[in-house]
Amino acid sequence: MSPDLTRRFEDQSAAPQRFLSLFLRSEREVFRYVAVLVPNVADAEDIVQQTALTLWEKFEAYDPNQPFTPWACRFALNKAKQWIERRQRWQALLAGGLVEELAQRREELRPELEVRLKHLEGCLNKLPEEHRSLVEGYYYRRDAIEKLAAASSRTAAATYKTLQRVRQTLQSCIEDAAKPEGTIP
Repeated sequence: MSPDLTRRFEDQSAAPQRFLSLFLRSEREVFRYVAVLVPNVADAEDIVQQTALTLWEKFEAYDPNQPFTPWACRFALNKAKQWIERRQRWQALLAGGLVEELAQRREELRPELEVRLKHLEGCLNKLPEEHRSLVEGYYYRRDAIEKLAAASSRTAAATYKTLQRVRQTLQSCIEDAAKPEGTIP
C-alpha cells in the first residue's frame, strides 16, 4: 500500500474518533447555546442531536486549526432557527383557527367517509388473497416493503408496483360502489 493511501485510510478511520472527541468536549456548550434560544429542554436536546448529525456530515469541511465549539454553534444556531420557524408557522396556523376548522370539516365529511370506508371494506374482500395480504401488511401491520417482498418472492420495486396497482383497483372499486344505482360508467 502506498504511503499516501495508507495515510488517507488512517485519516478516514481516525475521523470518527476525532469527531466524537471534539463533539463530546463541546456538547455542553452547544446545548447551553441552544437552550438560550429554545425554551423547552427536550426540544433543545433534539436540536443538539440534529446538530450532531449535521456536524458529522460536514466534518470533512471542519478546519482543525479553528476552534470546534464556535463552528458547532453556528450549525446549532441554524438548526434552532429552523425549529423556531416551523414552530411559529404551526402556531400561526393554530392561532388562525385551523384546528377548529379541521375538526368542523372532519365532522361535515364524516357520513361520506363512513360510506367510503364501508365500500373499502367490501372492495378489500373482493381482492385476491395475495393482494389483500399485501395491503394488510403494508397499511395495517406497517411491515417494511422489503419484508413483504421477501414473503412474496418479489423484488421491493415489483412489490411497490403491485401495491400501486392494488390501490388503483381499490380506488376504482370504491368509486364504482359510490355511484348511484343505474348510473352507467
